[in-house]
Amino acid sequence: MVLAWSVLLPVGMLVARFFKVTPRQAWPRVLDNPAWWRCHLSLQTAGVLLMTLGAAAAYGRGADATALARWHHGAGWTLVATGWVQVLAGLVRGSKGGPTAATLRGDHYDMTRRRIAFEVVHKTLGWAALPVVVATTAAGLVMLDAPRWMAVLIAGWWVTVAAAFVALQRAGRCVDTYQALWGTDPRHPGNARRPIGWGIRQHPAPGHASDTGPR
Repeated sequence: MVLAWSVLLPVGMLVARFFKVTPRQAWPRVLDNPAWWRCHLSLQTAGVLLMTLGAAAAYGRGADATALARWHHGAGWTLVATGWVQVLAGLVRGSKGGPTAATLRGDHYDMTRRRIAFEVVHKTLGWAALPVVVATTAAGLVMLDAPRWMAVLIAGWWVTVAAAFVALQRAGRCVDTYQALWGTDPRHPGNARRPIGWGIRQHPAPGHASDTGPR
């Protein structure tokens, strides 16, 4: 569970947020780099599978009836449910569309209500889960009376993740998904609306003096 929720899943989230445009990619001349998507999908799939195996191994073994144990169990199952809701949301997110697809019209390209709902749910649940992960992991370490080196190692890892997030965010690496795929041309319908989420950089259309910065 620690490997799933503290390593694979958050790293996959960082990839999806900050590497839709890679450092050496000649964006916006080169669009729709699939590397981030393949990496994100692989990490999240592995994370959910490991999470499920961990939950199966723990099922029926929670004999401890302390308040901390009950909270840990409840939070743990909430995270398991969250992981699978994310999977299901991804499966029903709708079609892509766009100039490089067989059909121009698509839920993502047109930013339909279906796509908007997916992005709101997917991003909100994903980021909201991380504080619960940290608290649930800490509770598990206390319950098991784990060696201190485990707590130090896990805490150090989370500090590293947080530092990477801050550094990448300040560097302006959080590019709008829509623009990463299709560029800044105002003819693309999704460029007429604000990105879904916070701190997302939306670049200007050709001919504008400067971008609008994070939104």
